[in-house]
Amino acid sequence: MCGLQRVRSAQTVNPGHAFVRNIRRGHYELAVDTEPRLRVSTAFIEPTLAI
Repeated sequence: MCGLQRVRSAQTVNPGHAFVRNIRRGHYELAVDTEPRLRVSTAFIEPTLAI
């Protein structure tokens, strides 16, 4: 079974994919001071440290 089988699946996956791509490209102030290949992992660690 390849691809997304339902429109609802695409509606769930696409925004998450876009969010991760934008973090990686540096469009948010999350993990700006880190190396580009480590931005995504650092961006998800920073909020947990703040809590």
